[in-house]
Amino acid sequence: MSSYELFIGLRYTRAKRRNHFISFISLISLLGITLGMTALITVMSVMNGFQKEVRSRILGVAAHVQVSGVDGRLTDWRKVAEEALKHPEVEAAAPYIGAQGMISFDQSVSGVAVRGILPGMEDNVADLGRMMIDGRLENLAPGEFGMVIGRELARALGVFTGDKVVLISPQGQVTPAGIIPRLKQFTITGVFEAGHFEYDSGLVLIHLADAQKLYRMENQVSGVRLKLHDLFKAPQVAQELVPLISSDVYITDWTRQHANYFRAIQIEKRMLALILALIIAVAAFNIVSTLVMAVTDKQSDIAILRTLGASPRSIMKIFIVQGTWIGVVGTTLGVIGGVLLAYNVEAVIAMIERLFSVQFLSREVYYISEIPSDLQLDDVIAVAVVSFVLTLLATLYPSYRASKINPAEALRYE
Repeated sequence: MSSYELFIGLRYTRAKRRNHFISFISLISLLGITLGMTALITVMSVMNGFQKEVRSRILGVAAHVQVSGVDGRLTDWRKVAEEALKHPEVEAAAPYIGAQGMISFDQSVSGVAVRGILPGMEDNVADLGRMMIDGRLENLAPGEFGMVIGRELARALGVFTGDKVVLISPQGQVTPAGIIPRLKQFTITGVFEAGHFEYDSGLVLIHLADAQKLYRMENQVSGVRLKLHDLFKAPQVAQELVPLISSDVYITDWTRQHANYFRAIQIEKRMLALILALIIAVAAFNIVSTLVMAVTDKQSDIAILRTLGASPRSIMKIFIVQGTWIGVVGTTLGVIGGVLLAYNVEAVIAMIERLFSVQFLSREVYYISEIPSDLQLDDVIAVAVVSFVLTLLATLYPSYRASKINPAEALRYE
C-alpha cells in the first residue's frame, strides 16, 4: 500500500466542514464496536468465572478420575492404586465405598449418599478438609461410627455436632419376620459446606472401616478415586489407565459424571457470545453506510485522483483504510475496556449494588453470591479477530463502488 493511499484514507476519517453527518455516523460505528467488544469480553469472562467456580466446587468433593469395580466391589484396591499412580499425571489415590442410605433423627428422615473414606488419604484427592465448618475430617475414626454431613442436610434434620443419628442401610437382615433393614447409630463429628446443593444436602461421610461393616463389604471397597495434576486431561488419562490396571474395573472421569452442568454453561456462554456479537455486526453494517455516504460525498475527489493517475485498486485501498481505521480503533478501545471491566467486574457490581441498594446474587438464594470473572487470552483474541474481520468485510462493497466511479461523469455532475 502506497503512502499516499494511507494518508488520504486516514485524512478522510477526520471531520470535514462540508459533511459532519458522515463523521457522526463514523463515531457511532466506532462506539458500537467498542461497546460490543467490551460487553462481549466481559460476559465471556464472567461465564468463564462461573464455570470455574462451579467446577472447583464440584471437584472439591468429586474425583478427577474414578476407578470402580465392575460389580461395585473392588477386592485389592491397594494394587489398583499403585498401578494408577504409575501414570505420570496421577497425583494421589484414595479408596472409597459408595452406597445409599437413610438418616433418621427425631421425626425427620432423609435419603443420603453414603461415602466411606480414609480421612488421611481422602484429603489428598478432594478438598473436604478445607470445607469443614465444624469439626475436622480427621475426627472420623474406625470403630467409633462417626459421621460428617453437609450443612444443608444438618439444617434440614436439625442436628449439630455431637448429636446421634440413625443410618438405615437398604441391605436388610433376613429374619423369620421377613427382611429387616440394617440400622446403626452414628455420632455427628463434623459439618462441611461444599457450596454445591447436591453435596451439601445429600452426602454423608463415614470411615471406610465403618462402611465395610455396615454394608458387609468385608475387606472390599467400591473403588479408588484419583486426583490428577491437570484436571483437563482427565478423559485422556482415563483411557490411558485402561492398559495399566490389570484388574477388571470401570474407569470414568469428571467430564462424564458432571457433563450436564458444564455442557449447559458452555451452551449458555456460546449463545450469549453469539447474541452480543450481533452488536459488533450492527456496528460493522454502520461502517458500510458510512463509507457509502463518504464515497458519494467524495466523488469529485475520486475523479481528480483518477485523472492524476490513481488506479481503481488505489481508490479501493483508500476507502478500505478509512473503514479499517474505524474498526482498529473501535477494537482496540473495546479490548482495553473489556479487559479493564473483566478484571474489576466485582468492584463495579458492588458499587452498583451500593448505589441503587440492590443485590444481584443474594446469599439466601444463590450459592455463588459474588460475580466471578476469569479473563482468558484466547477469548480476547477470538473476539478481536472476529471484530476486525467483520470490519474489513464491511469495507469491501463501498470500496469496490468507489473504484468503479467514472471520472468524467463525476466531474460533470460536480
